[in-house]
Amino acid sequence: MNEHDRRQRLYVAKMAEKLRLDKISRRDFVRAAGMAGFGFSSASFLSGCAPARPAAPAAGAPVSASTGSGSLNAQQQFLKEVGSRFKGAKVKIVSENTAPGLIITKLMKEEFTPLTGIEVDWEIVPLDQVLARTVQDTVSGASGGKGQSDVYYWDQAWLGRFVNDSIGTDELLAKKDLAYPDYNFGDFLPQLVDVTASYRGKKIGVPFDIPIFIMMYRKDILAELKLPVPTTMTGYMQTVRAIHEAKSGQGIMGTVGEWKSGHYSLQCDATAWIWSHGGQHFSSANKPNYVTDGNRDGLQYMMELGKYMDPAVTGWDWGGQGDAFAQGKAGVFISWGELFPSFDDPTKSKVVGLVEPADCPKEDALLTKAQSGFDETPGISHQGGSCLALSRYAPNPDAAWLFMQWATSADITARANAQGSSTPVRASNYTDPRVTANNRVVRGTTRHFAVTRRAIETRMGTEPHLPQWAMLSVDVNAVEYGKMTTRQQSIDATLKAIQEKTEKVLGS
Repeated sequence: MNEHDRRQRLYVAKMAEKLRLDKISRRDFVRAAGMAGFGFSSASFLSGCAPARPAAPAAGAPVSASTGSGSLNAQQQFLKEVGSRFKGAKVKIVSENTAPGLIITKLMKEEFTPLTGIEVDWEIVPLDQVLARTVQDTVSGASGGKGQSDVYYWDQAWLGRFVNDSIGTDELLAKKDLAYPDYNFGDFLPQLVDVTASYRGKKIGVPFDIPIFIMMYRKDILAELKLPVPTTMTGYMQTVRAIHEAKSGQGIMGTVGEWKSGHYSLQCDATAWIWSHGGQHFSSANKPNYVTDGNRDGLQYMMELGKYMDPAVTGWDWGGQGDAFAQGKAGVFISWGELFPSFDDPTKSKVVGLVEPADCPKEDALLTKAQSGFDETPGISHQGGSCLALSRYAPNPDAAWLFMQWATSADITARANAQGSSTPVRASNYTDPRVTANNRVVRGTTRHFAVTRRAIETRMGTEPHLPQWAMLSVDVNAVEYGKMTTRQQSIDATLKAIQEKTEKVLGS
């Protein structure tokens, strides 16, 4: 780490402390972090509103550290035998509030610690504080001291800046004496390894969380109106229009959106339509490329959809969007699959059992990653994921690696998904009987998992990975799109404004 990098990291930590003390706004922090080279892809952080998370699971029977070896499975026996070498060690991790983290923190107290004697201090804080703790930790570690954290939680937008601050995954997997039984790193979906846990082909973490866009529709309405499940962009628009014309008098709009002006939710919504019509943010030369036919076509499509939405849509992020759909106020929409389980929850939904998941309609035109810049990968199924990484400066690296393997193992990730985390990152998560048992109308349903997997493997879209993106996506894009959706400016004026402001920020 050179002196310039060190000063940038300390500056971000200082600004994060000001945010914590309410001395600056979230927007000011995002701008400062972005200009210092630290972006964000976390939708929950950038919009200031987290999707609904599952309640902590009910307490189960804890695993006793004194349980006889004959009643332990291979993984539990391994933890008891190998973990005992590190009894009394404390592993520290700091993360934002995620669905799998909420469940795993409870399981670790009931199982991991009793078997190993290793204490785990998993602190949940806002993502700006996660970044602040991480940059402080890496500055201290790179200066020759030990860090405070053992395991890092990384937004995918940070990977390029922290690539040298973790122990590479291949190096960790080569530790045969610490190899968790049947861990099978190849079980992680390779698309997630590439996007959320690797940088320029080097694996530096383990996939942990993966929200992604899917289509969701009211089967009762489509059946009543004799409408097919749309598979094309034209078909999707026709379905939205037909539902609206038949049902708007009953308070059921054709669709819903996440169009809150100046919020990242609006950027996510617009990006899906831009990508699905052959648009992009950056060219293969890493230059802003907004004033194009593809982007124009995408935004025209988006504004046409707006005719069939509740006018209140300009005040909704995805939380408002999901709530409206759960209350039966629309017929079909495309958004985060994490919202789907709430529709089968009778405490939140008036449409229990009536909503079905489906693949997003085929894009009208689609550019490739090779045709785009800064690792942007166009695809209508917009994603935003994260990873866990082992700190190169960890006070207890071996104990931490044992914990990471346990927490991201096939068994624990399956159990977390069975209890409502709704972020399956391993192939086996989709076939585990404990997960498929919830492939029905029930709280914590996994009925949407097959669609989620196809979205990840074949339709996944990833926003650009450049340091300034967090600031650009909110301060520029979401603001200008907000002027467009509230009809203060035209589509062409919107694209021109984004192009010029992006060029100014990047100096291009």
